[in-house]
Amino acid sequence: MVGVRNEIQFLLNDRQVRVDAAGPSDTLLDFLRLDQGLHGTKEGCAEGDCGACTVLVGRLHDGAVRYETVNTCIRLLPSIDGCHVVTVEHLAGGDGKLHPVQQALVDHNGSQCGFCTPGFVMSLYGLWMETPHPSETEVETALQGNLCRCTGYEPIVRAAMAASKLGRSNADVLVKERNAILRQLTAMNDGNRVEISKDDGKAILPASVDDLADVLLKHPDATIVAGATDVGLWITKFMRDISPAVFIGHLEGLRRITVDDGYVTLGAGASYSESEEAIVGAFPQLASFWNRIGGWQVRNMGTVGGNIANGSPIGDTPPVLIALGAEITMRRGGERRTLLLEDFFIAYGKQDRQPGDFLEEIRIPRIPADTIMSAYKISKRRDEDISSVCGAFFVKVEDGSIASARIAFGGMAATPCRAKSAEAALVGQPWSEQSLITAGAALAQDFTPISDWRASAEYRQTVARNLFRRFYLENSGAEAQPQLRRA
Repeated sequence: MVGVRNEIQFLLNDRQVRVDAAGPSDTLLDFLRLDQGLHGTKEGCAEGDCGACTVLVGRLHDGAVRYETVNTCIRLLPSIDGCHVVTVEHLAGGDGKLHPVQQALVDHNGSQCGFCTPGFVMSLYGLWMETPHPSETEVETALQGNLCRCTGYEPIVRAAMAASKLGRSNADVLVKERNAILRQLTAMNDGNRVEISKDDGKAILPASVDDLADVLLKHPDATIVAGATDVGLWITKFMRDISPAVFIGHLEGLRRITVDDGYVTLGAGASYSESEEAIVGAFPQLASFWNRIGGWQVRNMGTVGGNIANGSPIGDTPPVLIALGAEITMRRGGERRTLLLEDFFIAYGKQDRQPGDFLEEIRIPRIPADTIMSAYKISKRRDEDISSVCGAFFVKVEDGSIASARIAFGGMAATPCRAKSAEAALVGQPWSEQSLITAGAALAQDFTPISDWRASAEYRQTVARNLFRRFYLENSGAEAQPQLRRA
């Protein structure tokens, strides 16, 4: 029988904290600033976009402590049970001197108003801990989730490169205390279910995946919270009540990733960052696409399973996974069922999921060597933005002709789905630019997109059609020729 603990416990900088009253909507940011008086962590956008609230969160992973940058504005307090939270105040040395990352920002004029600076420090510190000698590209990738309005990124990148020349020091606070932190976090991992509440809100952290199945049978209408990169905005922007909420981000049984000759299998709780190595290793065509899913903090928190389960028509991963022919396993209690991902999405806001169901894993078939694949994300900003249109192409060519095609889009309909008329227009046709252009024109039979603040219907239809030609040009070695349009 699973034991129940009615408090969360975690490490905050250099001390242990126990909280016996917390609601599912309480944010880590409010706890740090209002309860603990740690004002170095700033409050900015309240949606995980600006990075001013960035801290490091360390958790047990494969017998070690893994630190990741997170956005505290949407990181919910119950989810940090058993973790080590590191704020900017913890970086100073015993003699009170600035950390090398902080000093580099001073030396290279990397701060003007200073509001965003603690967040930049924590992102660069997270990178410094993981990759002591990063390339400039790695620095820029680490800073995707940090917004600077006045300094400009050039001096900040210079500061990061300067700090990297120092290498990682054994005197660094997280290096020195790593073994002690590991022992303390291991001791906190007591195998109990956590049930904690405040006012009318209740949060539950199951002890295991099997316990999760039992909890959801008892609370079939509970809100399931993985990374909270979407649910967090339900709270901060829409003031929604998510109680009772069942948190699953701590369940290692849902974070397993396996790769074999036939499939890449992701546990539904695996984050984008955790999945990157397996995904890019199996599908190198997705390398640049994967790094455009949110900023680094969002990829550390957000999960592939959550991106699927919330059913958004503009989620980044479903079109790609649908084009690849991925299948998912749904679980209710001890029963499991497997279905193609494309069949999971029924209508806007409606998925093939019953009360008590949860998504357990995603299986993605490896692609044959003779298959051509690409994925595209079109958005207003290159980095850390929601897609206006997301398209994925999976085409098999035999003897110069297109033998099969799977093409999926997000942002074009009420759900992510395949472009079956365009697929049919391709099969049996020669692998040529004209064939792709003709198939793109068939999109009008597949989708009737809407206009919203991200893009107009006409823009969506035009850009989706143009992606067909781009797909051919990028995968054939041909050069684009100017296309003139009459006014």
